[in-house]
Amino acid sequence: MDEMFCFQCQQTAHNTGCEGKVGVCGKESDTANFQDDLTGALIGLSRAVMAKKATERSDELMLKGLFTTITNVNFYNDTILRLIDQVDSEKEKILAGTENYDVRQIWEADEDIRSLKSLILFGLRGMAAYAYHAFVLGFTDDEVTSFFYEGLHAIGEDYGMDRLLPLVLKTGEVNFKCMKLLDQANTESYGTPVPTTVPLTIEKGPFIVVSGHDLRDLELLLQQTEGKGINIYTHSEMLPAHGYPRLKKYPHLKGNYGTAWQSQQSEFHNIPAPILFTTNCLMPVRQSYSDRVFTTSIVSYPELVHIEEDKDFSPVIEKALECGGYSEDQPMTGINDGATVTTGFGHGTVLASAGAIIDLIKKGKIRHFFLIGGCDGAAPGRSYYTEFAKKTPMDTIILTLACGKYRINDLDLGQIERLPRILDMGQCNDAYSAIQVALALADAFECSVNDLPLSLVLSWYEQKAVCILLTLLSLGIKNILLGPTLPAFLSPNVLNVLVENYHIGPITTAEEDLKKILG
Repeated sequence: MDEMFCFQCQQTAHNTGCEGKVGVCGKESDTANFQDDLTGALIGLSRAVMAKKATERSDELMLKGLFTTITNVNFYNDTILRLIDQVDSEKEKILAGTENYDVRQIWEADEDIRSLKSLILFGLRGMAAYAYHAFVLGFTDDEVTSFFYEGLHAIGEDYGMDRLLPLVLKTGEVNFKCMKLLDQANTESYGTPVPTTVPLTIEKGPFIVVSGHDLRDLELLLQQTEGKGINIYTHSEMLPAHGYPRLKKYPHLKGNYGTAWQSQQSEFHNIPAPILFTTNCLMPVRQSYSDRVFTTSIVSYPELVHIEEDKDFSPVIEKALECGGYSEDQPMTGINDGATVTTGFGHGTVLASAGAIIDLIKKGKIRHFFLIGGCDGAAPGRSYYTEFAKKTPMDTIILTLACGKYRINDLDLGQIERLPRILDMGQCNDAYSAIQVALALADAFECSVNDLPLSLVLSWYEQKAVCILLTLLSLGIKNILLGPTLPAFLSPNVLNVLVENYHIGPITTAEEDLKKILG
């Protein structure tokens, strides 16, 4: 096919769908269609597994294949076609003759069926990223792995709303277990995050910027650059790495470079250092820095050097020494001109102070909690989240996570008895931390989460945000404000179900929404 159809991200064209030769993300139509073919092959694999039995190889291919189809991960046809061949080969070993599925049938289906199948599919894609990060650290969960096959198999069947709607919520339930698994993998591998102030100034001399989410890749790079006079800086969703004790021990893990993923094309312009992309967050690479971009793991882009599974980062290290870095310290700031940001307020740290927090609530010194976070993006209207945070009263606490935090994380909003008013809980998967804190507070006050003085004001961009939203809904959490736009793949009827049962709604203005929340 010469043209594509895709509506899985928030910035999809006209909030209806990317069609034609290229998507808003920069993915060309043939690449998007090959990713649909890969999804169809994975559904074929799920059919074989559901009829027979999974293998270690099929489990790995399922995670890699779904992860590859997330927005801003893979732009390289050769990689996608190679994955399709590998999936088809494993499928034939399990059950020869099993047919793949034409994913275009989803896009052409009744709008409500299309909407529900899209929710499941996009949720599975997001969950696969979390499962893969846990997998590379040696952590798996049979129930999580099995559900990828169950969910994809259902997508390939002629099911009605009565069978698909429960699977939407089950996707959220299983993702909660998946986020718990990744939380365990990260904390057992790297320790419980601790509050850490991270500088944004780039020191003179050779350096490497690491983007994405994969802590293991960062650790391996830190090991390979020890004693070489090269500093390491995180970018975007890698920022929370600074809070993990076993990563903090490396003195050349210096700070954070730039802000969220969507600013990379300007922030990386003529950068005197290489950038390593470990997972999603990649945008079409511009000529002014294309010779310094490296990929690894699931990320792939034409004509870039890819670090294979042996994780030999020598080409990145050599490029850092060749570029030399800045000749003098380079002061940089966040979106709001702050010179530092703070991270490391995961559930381990926050719950350790639960007694003091509960006491502050009882004394009336903390009136309300806001979770302001999620995916960032370039679409107009995202300044809403900055304005919302600035307008929150001084007796309120802001929890934040994922790259949406860059809209607010360099603001100085003060403290409540030495407790910072902005608490960065980590990456997008650390929504698990926010949920754990909410559940603990609900238990302490003997009420439901919906009865707490807690409001969720979320931003979304890609498929990991979808699975987190489904997790919140599966837990019965209501009154979520979502923006900057509602997903294009929600049909009016499906949206109505969410509004009626969970009171989910779009953001309006910071003033109006705060007034509605606080009265």
